[in-house]
Amino acid sequence: MVSFMVDRRPLAVPAFRRLWVASLVSAVGGSFSVVAVPVQLYASTGSSATVGAAAVVSFAAMAFAALGAGAIADTRDRRRVLLAGQSGLAVVYLALWAQAALGGAPLPVLLLLVAGQGLSSGTIGTTSGAVLPRLVPAGLLPAANSLNSLVRYLGYILGPTVAGLLIPVAGLPTLYLCDALALLVVLFAVHRLPPLPAAPAAGRDQGVTRQVLAGFRYLAGSRMLVAVLTVDLAAMVFGMPTALFPELAQREFGESSVGLLYAAYPAGVVLAGLGSSLFTKVRRHGLLMAGAAVAWGVTVAVFSLMTWLWAALVVLAAGGAVNFVLSTFRNAISQAYTDDAMRGRIQGALTIVLLGGPQLANLVHGGIGALIGPRLTIGIGGLLTVVTVLVVLRVAPELRRYAVDPPEQPGQSAPGAVEPEAAALREAERE
Repeated sequence: MVSFMVDRRPLAVPAFRRLWVASLVSAVGGSFSVVAVPVQLYASTGSSATVGAAAVVSFAAMAFAALGAGAIADTRDRRRVLLAGQSGLAVVYLALWAQAALGGAPLPVLLLLVAGQGLSSGTIGTTSGAVLPRLVPAGLLPAANSLNSLVRYLGYILGPTVAGLLIPVAGLPTLYLCDALALLVVLFAVHRLPPLPAAPAAGRDQGVTRQVLAGFRYLAGSRMLVAVLTVDLAAMVFGMPTALFPELAQREFGESSVGLLYAAYPAGVVLAGLGSSLFTKVRRHGLLMAGAAVAWGVTVAVFSLMTWLWAALVVLAAGGAVNFVLSTFRNAISQAYTDDAMRGRIQGALTIVLLGGPQLANLVHGGIGALIGPRLTIGIGGLLTVVTVLVVLRVAPELRRYAVDPPEQPGQSAPGAVEPEAAALREAERE
């Protein structure tokens, strides 16, 4: 039954299928370090502040790599850039395994490895987003992004769970080694990709800084892309109330409910991923993205009114489902609409938004919640999300009109290929 609900059409493309199967392996077996590194840091220092500092180091490294790798991916063969990122991550995991097997490394060395992990992950995330439109046609991008997101969220859930169970049994060195071995499958899949050379107009003679600035100018000059990022950022910053879950649990639902509150959203995400064929075949990508953002804002506002725990959990799960739809079409639109020569840099900017948005949401919700209370803060955030989306649709009607015809049959698109609808909208925007 599930196989008929998941939109599997992109798996007919051999290159995408190999990458997806490899990501399926690494999603669980290659994500143990997410738990192992903080556990080792706390065990060696006895300080949660050290764990927090490592998170800051990782965030800064990922953000730096996202911008730099995006520029490099637009001027070099993207297959080689992706291979370099995956190879770098494998080296980091092997180094983590070696130091753990030898009894542990000093804190500066661990932080250096955390930075290396962040640099590699930022490179991989940005370059992967730029590679995908070169593997599948625009009509299959929603389905391809949905499959990738489904695996990623399953990894978020299963990876840390399995790692937590294995640490007392197998130890930290084994977990690091598992991560390194899982990446061998990914490296094989990336190695089998066809060459993905840069577009002729990419401009190899410019420095990375100038290329990054050119990417921001391109983004600022595209009303469509600004609209997509504004809608997504509003949904994250205004609508993501997770920072207030502990207070809600303690004051409203009971302390034992906090885990359920945090689990409800990803449960909805996974359910939406398992039912992706219900929405990935539509033509009106822009309208569906905007509609999902409005639905997310409404569910957040409704959640703020819930006083019964199980009703609140159902609403949160529904919110996770519609947010999955939002993120699926955010990725598909940003990938298909962007000129191939700029895709890496736009994906880098999107990575920054995805990294920083949840952190900003926690800051905003935590600060305002302390002043006016959690329920009112959450309700206002949901309504602000809806209002922002409606304003964006008024200012940038091209988002509402954006549509892509589904392909007659799955197949590999030519490098840099774009759908006529996206090309026409871009030309109209420039006039």
